[in-house]
Amino acid sequence: MDANANPSAEQLSDRPAEAQRDPFLATLGERVRSLRARKGLTRRALALASDVSERHLANLELGVGNASVLVLRQVARALDCELVDLLNDEGANGPEWLLIRELLRGRSDEELRRARLALSELYGQAGPADARSSRIALVGLRGAGKSSLGQLLADELDVPFVELNREIERVAGCGLGEIHNLLGPTAYRRYERRALEETIQLYPDAVIATPGGLVSDPATLNLLLAHCYTVWLRASPQEHMSRVVEQGDLRPMAGNQEAMDDLRRILEGRAAFYGKADLSFDTSGKTLSEAFSGLREALRQQAGI
Repeated sequence: MDANANPSAEQLSDRPAEAQRDPFLATLGERVRSLRARKGLTRRALALASDVSERHLANLELGVGNASVLVLRQVARALDCELVDLLNDEGANGPEWLLIRELLRGRSDEELRRARLALSELYGQAGPADARSSRIALVGLRGAGKSSLGQLLADELDVPFVELNREIERVAGCGLGEIHNLLGPTAYRRYERRALEETIQLYPDAVIATPGGLVSDPATLNLLLAHCYTVWLRASPQEHMSRVVEQGDLRPMAGNQEAMDDLRRILEGRAAFYGKADLSFDTSGKTLSEAFSGLREALRQQAGI
């Protein structure tokens, strides 16, 4: 029996079949229908497996059913796929991608890290080990000490110190505020990556202070990890906040009674990505001099730098 056959499909919808279809919903419906066909399921069989009515599924596949996230999750489970497979671009559902994903499913974090490094080397994205160690990148939230410690470290190693925020402004031709307010976050991430690419090309030896949110973009983080020895400068949320305020920036507290909770959530959300750094160093409770001495010793012991 044809998995897509259903003579009453048009009758199940009270709306026009084509005229009022939203492009996103139409694509979503086609993707559900394609995945159902791949599994060899009739719409009735999918309805039974997902506990979603056949009428609802028909509207969904026709692109006129604005299903809830919970319904989509039930459909994805019945199709033995991830929810993202229903929402993602069609290209991500190709057979090679699905086979690779299956190989990675259930692997430990360490196994996935080794796979990522192997793929970076396979596709020429990883820089030579000696070149990577001569370019040190500091990551972490604002107030961790990236600028102050970065300048001291660059002076000690006699290499250039690069504030990536300044490079972003140079590439964009305007200030960070203008980028965010006028061009938006997508444009900012694009300039951020271009600035990092140019910095890597221009500076074989350098200490780089990166923006706190750089780790939010996987492609840019991959580039950083492949070409720089990365150091996560950590601090407690309280110290992050107090250091930023001491620098004269009162924006974190302006009109926001839950600023500390927001900062904790940001730190928790980024911690796993910061944790991909080669070295983690906690600056909490340390003076600038103490933090620099500790960081310098950690680099000597763990990286021979």
